Amino acid sequence: MTRPDNDTYFMKMAELVGTRSTCLRRQVGAVVVKEKRVLTTGYNGAPKGLSHCGELGCIREQNQIESGTRHELCRGVHAEQNAVIQAAYFGVSIKDAAMYTTNFPCVLCSKIIVNAGIKEVVYKDQYVDKLSVDILNESKVVVRRYFD
Repeated sequence: MTRPDNDTYFMKMAELVGTRSTCLRRQVGAVVVKEKRVLTTGYNGAPKGLSHCGELGCIREQNQIESGTRHELCRGVHAEQNAVIQAAYFGVSIKDAAMYTTNFPCVLCSKIIVNAGIKEVVYKDQYVDKLSVDILNESKVVVRRYFD
């Protein structure tokens, strides 16, 4: 029997969480971990109780908005944002935690990650957002890419 290491274990969880996504363009999952314990999870999709893109269509596709731009023109809340929101909703401190996410965070999520006190981001798939990279580097958040 082969036991997965912690990075594999938590990234597989993030991938599973991402399967709950209601986004038509990209399924993203995030898991916040502290001391090898899962604190919160999040996936991308419309706010709670609202119609999602599978029902209404994707605003970004309908308006031909390029990936990585105009984040505000989307019904969805990002996976990383939802993981932080879940912590606030349930009163769970995520200060000094790590976030495992299936995609490199966008600039909006990176700013939230920094202000939430998350100390490490482990991501699987690249996402081109130079400002996000710059913000995470300046903030001293440890960023690592996970490889299968």
